[in-house]
Amino acid sequence: MSKKIKEKNVEKEYRKKLIKKRKPNRSIAGDIALYVFLGVMAWLMAVPLIYQINNAMKPLDELFRYPPRMFALNPTFDNFFDLFVTMGKSWVSFTRYLFNTLFVTVIGTAGHLLIASMGAFVLAKYEFPGAQTFFKIVTVSMMFVYQVTQIPNYLILNGLNMIDSYWAIIIPAFASPTGFFLMKQFMEGLPSTLIEAAKIDGANEWRVFSKIVMPNVKPALMTMIIFSVQALWNNPASMYIYSEEKKTLVFAMNQIQGGGIARMGQGAAVAVVLMIVPILTFIISESQILETMASSGLKD
Repeated sequence: MSKKIKEKNVEKEYRKKLIKKRKPNRSIAGDIALYVFLGVMAWLMAVPLIYQINNAMKPLDELFRYPPRMFALNPTFDNFFDLFVTMGKSWVSFTRYLFNTLFVTVIGTAGHLLIASMGAFVLAKYEFPGAQTFFKIVTVSMMFVYQVTQIPNYLILNGLNMIDSYWAIIIPAFASPTGFFLMKQFMEGLPSTLIEAAKIDGANEWRVFSKIVMPNVKPALMTMIIFSVQALWNNPASMYIYSEEKKTLVFAMNQIQGGGIARMGQGAAVAVVLMIVPILTFIISESQILETMASSGLKD
């Protein structure tokens, strides 16, 4: 019991440092100007989202109106009903596409979080030959966009006989350098005394990682979840998966969007449906992201 109490006390002291805030050194006029600026920026970022939602609720004749209107004159949910009717007529059911996307997103995100966190912990808190070189390789790999790595990824996955399977999407997600970089930078801010105190009390490496480190990097973890979910949820995987029953929801929706003028309304509904999961993930994790940015500079 004494070891657990000591670990909790050390963790509480660290959390007090995290939540300690500096008093703002601004005048009332400065506060007003700041809030006005933030309000304007929030509106500018919300306009595309509001416009897209209203587009999905416009009848077909309003979608072709010029100049276009922000809000629908005769809002309707017919576009969404037509979308699900079209999906229902496909020989592969809507639920199958949805299952494929959820499976890839959940497994890919979970594996990425585990691998990136374990690798970042070793690189951030231990010194060994080649550590800096390895981190430089990870940093450089962030410069390459997805289109550049498509062909090498295809050749590697083809050699592993993973083409036309879920693993063709999941395995590359495990090795995403963005999450690794973010977690490593955040873990460097963890006080080394916190880890040393746990080891003195007899905690092994796995206990230090799972009970001490991971609870204290929860903000960075939630940020990684947002990036990973967004990337996997919106991945059509058309280059790696050919079987219709294994294709993702995004791929099926993109086929509907390419159906011509008659499906313009359904295409607008598709865009809203595909936005739901990333937006909900961001809303749920918003406070943790703010904490990531606020506490990223904490040192011993």
